[in-house]
Amino acid sequence: MTDRVEEFRVAMAQLNVTVGAIEENAARIIDVIEQARDEFGADVVIFPELIITGYPPEDILLREELYQRLEVVLEKIVQSTIGIDALVSHPILSEDNLIYNAVTHISNGVAVKSYCKRILPNYGVFDEARYFTPMVNQPIFDINNVRCGIMICEDGWSSEVAQEAAQDGAQVLIQINASPYRIGKFEERLEIARMRVAETNLPLISVYLIGGQDSLLFDGHSFVMDSEGLVTHEMPAFAEQLALVSFESTKDGWIPAAPEKRVPINREAEIYQALVLGLSDYVSKNGFDGILLGLSGGIDSALVLAIAVDALGAERVTAVLMPSRYTADMSNIDAMTMVTTLGVLHQVISIEALFQSCLSTLGPAFEGTPEDVTEENIQARCRGIILMGLSNKFGDLVLTTSNKSEVAVGYSTLYGDMVGGYAPIKDLYKTEVYALAHYRNSVSEVIPERIIMRPPSAELRENQTDQDSLPDYEVLDAILKLYIEEDMDALSIAAKGFDVELVNQVINRVKRSEYKRRQAPLGLKMTSRSFDKDWRYPITSQF
Repeated sequence: MTDRVEEFRVAMAQLNVTVGAIEENAARIIDVIEQARDEFGADVVIFPELIITGYPPEDILLREELYQRLEVVLEKIVQSTIGIDALVSHPILSEDNLIYNAVTHISNGVAVKSYCKRILPNYGVFDEARYFTPMVNQPIFDINNVRCGIMICEDGWSSEVAQEAAQDGAQVLIQINASPYRIGKFEERLEIARMRVAETNLPLISVYLIGGQDSLLFDGHSFVMDSEGLVTHEMPAFAEQLALVSFESTKDGWIPAAPEKRVPINREAEIYQALVLGLSDYVSKNGFDGILLGLSGGIDSALVLAIAVDALGAERVTAVLMPSRYTADMSNIDAMTMVTTLGVLHQVISIEALFQSCLSTLGPAFEGTPEDVTEENIQARCRGIILMGLSNKFGDLVLTTSNKSEVAVGYSTLYGDMVGGYAPIKDLYKTEVYALAHYRNSVSEVIPERIIMRPPSAELRENQTDQDSLPDYEVLDAILKLYIEEDMDALSIAAKGFDVELVNQVINRVKRSEYKRRQAPLGLKMTSRSFDKDWRYPITSQF
């Protein structure tokens, strides 16, 4: 190594890219490299994990065409680094057809060295062992005469790679990440980072991807931590940013200069921002001009409408009111109040004629049988026909408004209120829906207070409420969390103060509803275990 520099200027590039948009993503990377060099005067710019392909690329990684395109754009990225270093992550296909999750150190127009991910996550939403091969290789890059220990996401969740880097003389740790969001994840990341810092006595730069990708959301929230475990710089969640952090050389090592004060975000505000970004990205990255949803005058559709307007703007949102003989006047009034307040497009299409036609058509087959949940479900399916008809005709994406409590126990109708292409609140329990409604109204009152205060109802029969069929949501949600997210059995849940018979009823409903969930639209992952990628239970089972 040559003489030691006195300052190390690091640009952290927190970007939102699209999976598979190889050329577009590469062009953005080049723009950021040029900005980091020309405007920031950075020594190095650091990008998140798999920034060229986006994350997770899934079976795109198995296509030879990907690596042909990567070779072309990588050369362009390398050529753009005159006068600056860059850490750019991408998959590598070896001559013997092994795939590695790699980050390449590029310096002044030369690809210097690649480090390949050593520890591959293969749990929850992660399938990296399906695609990648781990590699034990030296986790060190020498960048502008600063010896940097390199970790790719999961590498930093155990001590092995960081400690090896420290033993090899690392002066700064760098971790690049594509870490999916869930509620409370940021604090967990900080806890893990403090462990790595304490083990090595080195400062840590941690750069995260942002943006929605199918049911996953990447929240950003990149940070710098000093060797004492204090967060000195913190980038925003749910927003792109290129930030410069300077490190000063001292007798005690490299110290982040000019620390910034952390501004903690309110829990409900964080969740709401996540929902807005997830919906916005799903709509825009999949090329939809707008969305539509059925607005019932209930809490779930009200919250989804507010999220949709905040994500896309009122001009791209259509609310469809579909009253029936059982729809209360106050439901129609509250729904129209919300439409007017938010200024969204709307249509009022009664389901009565369609419902009567269905009953008439099915009358001979149903003769001699009493009315039951069948007639209720027909109403929900009439609404599904209307929504999907409008979607087919005008090309808008239908949003499903079911929450996790309903999805868990099957309190929904296949091909009825379950129709749609995306379910924004699918991984939020009903109690969380109420908390978010209160939060959104604290910003500006867009949800009529009566919607929040009245007992929830599907309004598919006279004087119906959800609690005719379900326990109080506070009790139901508590049981569901213990069963779904903590894998507790019925007796263990009951030991926490719940009636064992009720617990068994809830668990049996969860099991019986698996076939419904397999046919439901995807929704944004918010909790530690959602009903999309990280819930994998068989439909046919006697367990």
